[in-house]
Amino acid sequence: MEPFKRKSPEEILASILKLKRGRLNILVGAVAGSGKTYHMLREGEELLRQGVDAVVSPPVEESGEAASAPAAQPPLETVAGVAWSRGEAVDLDVELLLERNPEVVLVDDLAHRNRPDAPRESRLEDIELLLARGISVVTTVNIYELEGAAALARSWIGLRIDHLVPARALELADEMRLIDVTPDTLLERAAEGANPSLPPRWLERGTLGRLRELALRTMAEGVNGTLEKHREELGLAGPSGIAERVLVAVQYHWNGSILVRRGQQVAKRLGGEMDVVAFVPSGRALRVEEEAFRRSIRLLARKVGASFEERTFRSRRRLPRQLLHFALQRKATRIVLGHSRQTPWQEWRRGSIANRLLTMTRNIDLLFVADRSDWTGERILPARSPEREPRSRYRRLTDQELKAEIGQLRRGSFKLYIGAAPGVGKTYAMLREGGELLQKGVDVVIGLLETHGREDTQAQVGALEIVPRSQAQYRGTLLEEMDVDAILQRRPEVALVDELAHTNIPGSERRKRWEDVIRLLDAGISVISTMNVQHLESLGDAVEQIAGVVVRETVPDRILRLADEVQLVDVSPKSLQARMKAGKIYAPEKVEAALGQFFKLGNLIALRELALRELADDVDERLESWDRRGSLRGPWRREEVIFVAVTASPSAERLIRRGFRIAYRLKAAWHVVYVHGRGPLAPELEGRLEQLRQLAERLGGSFRLLRREQRQPAAAALLGWAAEKKATQIIVGQPAGRSWRPFCANRLVRSVLREARRLDVLVVADYEADSGKLAKAFAEEETT
Repeated sequence: MEPFKRKSPEEILASILKLKRGRLNILVGAVAGSGKTYHMLREGEELLRQGVDAVVSPPVEESGEAASAPAAQPPLETVAGVAWSRGEAVDLDVELLLERNPEVVLVDDLAHRNRPDAPRESRLEDIELLLARGISVVTTVNIYELEGAAALARSWIGLRIDHLVPARALELADEMRLIDVTPDTLLERAAEGANPSLPPRWLERGTLGRLRELALRTMAEGVNGTLEKHREELGLAGPSGIAERVLVAVQYHWNGSILVRRGQQVAKRLGGEMDVVAFVPSGRALRVEEEAFRRSIRLLARKVGASFEERTFRSRRRLPRQLLHFALQRKATRIVLGHSRQTPWQEWRRGSIANRLLTMTRNIDLLFVADRSDWTGERILPARSPEREPRSRYRRLTDQELKAEIGQLRRGSFKLYIGAAPGVGKTYAMLREGGELLQKGVDVVIGLLETHGREDTQAQVGALEIVPRSQAQYRGTLLEEMDVDAILQRRPEVALVDELAHTNIPGSERRKRWEDVIRLLDAGISVISTMNVQHLESLGDAVEQIAGVVVRETVPDRILRLADEVQLVDVSPKSLQARMKAGKIYAPEKVEAALGQFFKLGNLIALRELALRELADDVDERLESWDRRGSLRGPWRREEVIFVAVTASPSAERLIRRGFRIAYRLKAAWHVVYVHGRGPLAPELEGRLEQLRQLAERLGGSFRLLRREQRQPAAAALLGWAAEKKATQIIVGQPAGRSWRPFCANRLVRSVLREARRLDVLVVADYEADSGKLAKAFAEEETT
């Protein structure tokens, strides 16, 4: 709405009704027994401590984790419901609640259906009436009970739910929070008899993992919608940089179906959506074969669940601009298109779509797809990493292999709590689990704890033993670190270690805290630790793009894969900001600065989505390692070998990290290559290449300094070695030059595109430009 436009009476009335309406908070779990009721009741107790009038209705019988929690002080008041069906089902007594008129009602089981003669059909309708009367509601739901996710749950595990929660419930919600629990924890609870609500036929790791991934991805989609709405309110256009959206650009030609299929594979592996657009010349009727290709592409797009749209173009030279404009409208993060089949002379005379896109695009990756169907068959990718060759069960282990296997057997278990930002409650959850283990007779100690002065966190320490820290002088200051030797000497069963990404003080035996954790694990001590998603090494560029913050302390991605369990601690951005304002995260003098920088609403929404998607991908990889058919994204059906071509520019690290993430999702072997002439390396360049080598090897790739022959083009040297290694995809960075810069600025990338038409070539976007300004410029040009 225009800022000075007078509001209509209807708009004023809607605003007043919204002010009077109660708030709806929905706690979402992957399965029954994930702890939703426990967290709902603990939230009610916290509201009571704050002086909010909260009640529970109908009465809830606590079990499992909830039953082991200390009693609330004061206890939550319960309001009786209406029992029916032999007392097993209990409806809300809405009239009694309206008479009691509390500020908040805690209501379990949002999917509940009322008795046949009830005035309202479902519990959701009862809740809507309470909200309309100004009573806020905290409720719970399982992911497979939501209308949008039920179809997937039914196809995966044959689960049929008779009564679903309609989509409007999610639209009503002011806040949704995921209660994430790992399959290991659920199976452990079931073995202890603490989770009777979980059906026996679900007690399989794969089934629980699939439902957990469904919950993570569904929540991520919801967060993405919130993020896009927030960006629109700020006047920002283009992709947010978190959710993947693949745009396949086709013409009505025989290779159109190849592009759509490849786009579908990419979209599934990236966990993203896909659109298909076809451009046809205006003013010309389609030929008979083009009509046939149009029908087949439309059918294929519908089959793979992609949207399809047809656009016309008048001039071939304007086609790249139209394509880019359409991609920005759809918030695409990657454009998939075919290689050019023109000669250099034809490109100069008629114009090259690829070259124009290279000079114009700054926010969207370009994937040029090769047609390999005529010279390579469909190859099956192993479910596990291709570096691990299967060993015959009859072959005797070598001494080194035997030592490694024994070490793995002795190794402690590793659990990691991960969050989107500081203050979400990772340390609190770690300490709470440590306390529960201690009650069960497990020997638990606190190896390292950072409470940052948070009283709620400190209160969770309870009876847990704290191992004193070691002290060391550094530049005249006495600093403290985790005393690994003291923990090893104490030899507990479990050590709680906070802030995994921390860098130790100079002079320490190990540089990073995660290296200390590996030392404890190798000694047979199990570790429970915490970290934020932005500290994952491969996500540094995404976080910098989102929040404008360069993350200095990082953890290699392999540490996340090393963990036996990874559990998300989810908090909505507005709740996190409320904690910040209440002084529960930082000291009061730091609150305003934090809210204006890292803790801005848009940053928190984006980081939350990033954490949800990252953990969903991790769950999917573990599922695929157990069962190829269990993966939501589907098995990758082609064995990939990826080459990442880098220069010594500052963007090289970003390209290597991007190459790693793509290779990991495709389960591909990958190599980083720097092409140099025959001359010696300057000392500065040699040091720079050593930095790139260390990063590539830390992320699990290899690094190669490739010497080219005299007068041999760099592209020829690169492609020659790629052919020797049977590469299937080459990743290059977007050329730095604009369209008005010298042609040689783009020479390497253009040469690769021209000479590597039998390979896929991914041109990784340069994110320096403002996509919002670019989209606005295109829109203005369209209208004129």
